[in-house]
Amino acid sequence: MENVVALQPKERVRQDAAPIATIYRNLGTSGGEQVVARALGELALTMAGLASQVRAHEMGDLTRQLRRLQRMAENLGMVSLAVVAADLRACLERADTTAFAAVWARLLRIAERSLAPDRALLEQLDQTPF
Repeated sequence: MENVVALQPKERVRQDAAPIATIYRNLGTSGGEQVVARALGELALTMAGLASQVRAHEMGDLTRQLRRLQRMAENLGMVSLAVVAADLRACLERADTTAFAAVWARLLRIAERSLAPDRALLEQLDQTPF
């Protein structure tokens, strides 16, 4: 067992600043800040809801929730989060449980890095069995 190495993948998170810049440009600093904060809060709640569903093995509504997460991430310029949410939907559509588990773990890593300031979300995600 001396040759076993525990890997700790580090995800590189890609973001596009243009959508948030557009929000700030259209609404001003104060209005933009409110809209972005609200959108990030909704995204965090959606991610926490997904984690809860996966923990409970309630997969019925998961595709719709992942599509919602993808749209929200795209609207905020969170490229990596949007792409991985789409990948996870593809795993569900193919009923590939092994791929689902791997991509779910990747989605959790991306969400953790994208939403790191939201400690409550991180605590909920850490409790997910996949």
